[in-house]
Amino acid sequence: MPQFEFDGVRIAYEDKGEGDPILLIHGFASNKQVNWQYPGWVDLLVGDGRRVITIDNRGHGDSQKFYDPAAYGAPVMAEDAKRLLDHLDIERADVMGYSMGARISAFLTLNHPGRVRRAIFSGLGYGMISGIGDPEPIATALETDRIQDISDRTGRAFRAFAEQTGSDRRALAACMRSSRQKISEEDVARIERPVLIAVGTKDDIAGSPHKLAALIPHAEVLEIPGRDHMVAVGDKVHKQGVLAFLNNIEA
Repeated sequence: MPQFEFDGVRIAYEDKGEGDPILLIHGFASNKQVNWQYPGWVDLLVGDGRRVITIDNRGHGDSQKFYDPAAYGAPVMAEDAKRLLDHLDIERADVMGYSMGARISAFLTLNHPGRVRRAIFSGLGYGMISGIGDPEPIATALETDRIQDISDRTGRAFRAFAEQTGSDRRALAACMRSSRQKISEEDVARIERPVLIAVGTKDDIAGSPHKLAALIPHAEVLEIPGRDHMVAVGDKVHKQGVLAFLNNIEA
């Protein structure tokens, strides 16, 4: 498994295919395999003639774990992604993130606009600005000894997902307490790159994709019919829409 280190931080990644590069950034409690490899995104994009780079965010997958919330945050993880591009000598790439990965992608696009060709924010709409709820019930659920003792519905769902992905629950709890930094409406309005916002029509976590798109000068919306937050990622409409966006927009 390829890894690189900087400032004592170890980040795992995979790099497959040839062509225009695209960096895929996974969501909370997921990893590069669960979010991108297993649902078929890597094979799809490699087959479309692209170089596909997937990253394990800090605290996730094969990357280094931290147990202090101060070690996390979407802007911090956006810098991890930028350093990965540096490590691979990639000057400019398309970037796609799901849920927390979309928030990370937004910070990467804002803070390093010259490194991003086009951005795809999947699984996150206006919640990027308004926030998507109190993180504490999720963090507490991750730290609870027995899943049957968790009463919060969202916390229980994320706890079950963390167990399915074999995640380090203490690291995830620390990440949850710091990763949901909001972005202001004024900030997203400064994003000049072409943006696709893809959200399931039954997603009650992401917030309105149309409300977010209205703030970004060159944004468009992809609605994923009948899909909620947990299952939209691998949907064929999602995949077809992303390919159309990547292949039809000059940037």
